Amino acid sequence: MCVSDYTFSMTIGVIGLGKMGSRIAAKLAAGGHTVHVWNRTPEVAEALVTKQKTITAHNEVTALLTALPSPRIVWVMLPAGSATNEMFGAVVPALSSEDILIDAANSRFSDSDRHAEACAAKSVRFLGIGVSGGIVAERQGYPLMVGGDRLAYEAVKPMLDTLALPNGGHTYFGAGGAGHFVKMVHNGIEYGIMQSLAEGFDVLKHAPYTFDLAAVSNLWQKGTLVSGFLLDRADDVLSRDQKLDDVVGQVAETGEARWTVEQAKVENVPVPIIEASLAYRVRSQTDQIIQQSFTAKLLAAIRNAFGGHKVTQK
Repeated sequence: MCVSDYTFSMTIGVIGLGKMGSRIAAKLAAGGHTVHVWNRTPEVAEALVTKQKTITAHNEVTALLTALPSPRIVWVMLPAGSATNEMFGAVVPALSSEDILIDAANSRFSDSDRHAEACAAKSVRFLGIGVSGGIVAERQGYPLMVGGDRLAYEAVKPMLDTLALPNGGHTYFGAGGAGHFVKMVHNGIEYGIMQSLAEGFDVLKHAPYTFDLAAVSNLWQKGTLVSGFLLDRADDVLSRDQKLDDVVGQVAETGEARWTVEQAKVENVPVPIIEASLAYRVRSQTDQIIQQSFTAKLLAAIRNAFGGHKVTQK
């Protein structure tokens, strides 16, 4: 395979048009790439085509694969776990030598290792890409943590460059599930940072002073040590609603922090902050005291602000 086979005519098939997949497809098309899409619910694909005329929707995955020029590039962005595993089981047999198959879900690194092996058995090139930045990354640029076949990474760099614009980036970390391993640890760290931010604002809310929480978050954005993406999202929330009275503090955990804790135990590395923040989310599903706390309400609202995750309302 010659890298230049891809460089001048990037045509990509995107499977899965959820909150992230639809934005990935739209950004690639807006960047001048040719994009074919499939979604389990056809209406979602049709709505995307209406907004972005250069995208072509297909009713069947097989039709999408047939429409792609060889060597094909297929970007799978389904929920991690069974949905992604099942799609890989269906797609890999239909691919040919030198095609590139990308798992861009928050997959467990061990699943990505298995996918890489299955692809290698057919001489298909596998990439496992951890995608961060949430729903705002379509505008700000995606941070992309890449693992898998190095030559495949070099081949799809024009596509990744488009997704990273203007302030994102991409880095290759190694074979198999290396990229998803980095994303797993990233999300574990994210749990701890979010937890401490929410707890801090809870202390401010109940202080012997009357604080404008939005004024605090806005000032903290201006070069303080706690400034950053998650504080930006907290500021988005608090600028709209400082009470969050209608929010139920049920904070979902989606696997990555749990996998980080499990892997840390394998490595005999203590991770008490990540472990405690994970345990808090688990308890929030049933503990009404936690659900009524400002900490949990703000956590749930921040997750909605960056990832579009559902917030339970009273």
